[in-house]
Amino acid sequence: MTDAKDKTSIGRRDLMKGAGLAGVAALASSHAKAEPMPNTLSADEIRELLKLEPNQTCGFVRVTYKSALEIAPGGLPAPFADGHPLGSALYFMMTPQEPVKLHRIKNDQLYHYYLGDPIELLLLYESGKSDLVRVGPDIAGGQSVQLFIPGGTFHTARIIGWRPWFLGGSTEWPGVNVAEDVELGDMEALAAKYPDVATYIRTFPVPATE
Repeated sequence: MTDAKDKTSIGRRDLMKGAGLAGVAALASSHAKAEPMPNTLSADEIRELLKLEPNQTCGFVRVTYKSALEIAPGGLPAPFADGHPLGSALYFMMTPQEPVKLHRIKNDQLYHYYLGDPIELLLLYESGKSDLVRVGPDIAGGQSVQLFIPGGTFHTARIIGWRPWFLGGSTEWPGVNVAEDVELGDMEALAAKYPDVATYIRTFPVPATE
C-alpha cells in the first residue's frame, strides 16, 4: 500500500524526470537550429571581420597573442641573444596576389589550418634537405591541419584550391620579435644551395594546379 509520503516522492521524481527530458529536447532543438558559418565569405570580408593587415611576409596578419612573460637575455640558446616573450600567436591569410613569401624565422612555429583553400609549402631545412607539404582540411588525402616548421627553415607557400584564399594561424616559441627574428630569403642563393628544388624556389608561389 502506498501512503501519501510515497506518492509525494514519486510525484517529485516524475516532475524531475519530465524537466530533464524537456531540457534535453530544448538542447537538441537548439543544436538542430544552429546554422553553419556561410561558405560564401570573400577574402575581403574575412580580412575585415578579423582585422587583418598587410604583412611583409605572410599576406595579411593580426597578432592575437604575445606572452607577457619574458625570457631574459642569455636565457635561450643560439641564435637568440636578446630577451624574448615566452610565446606568440597570429592569424594570417594568403591569396595568390599576397602569398607567403620566401623567408624564415629563428623561432619554432606551428601552422594551423582554419578556413579556405589548402596550401602547398616548400620547406628548406638548415640541414640541406627540402620538402613539399600540403596544409588543408583533406586529412584523408594526405593534407595536414597542423604543420611544425623548425626554427631557421626557409619556407614559402602557394594556394592549391579554387576559392582562392587560405586562412590559418601560426604559434611560435619563443615569441617573435620581428626586427630580430625574421629574414627574407635570397632566391638565387637558396636555389644554388638546394639545387634539387631550384625550379620550385624560382617559381613559387605560382598557384599550383591539381
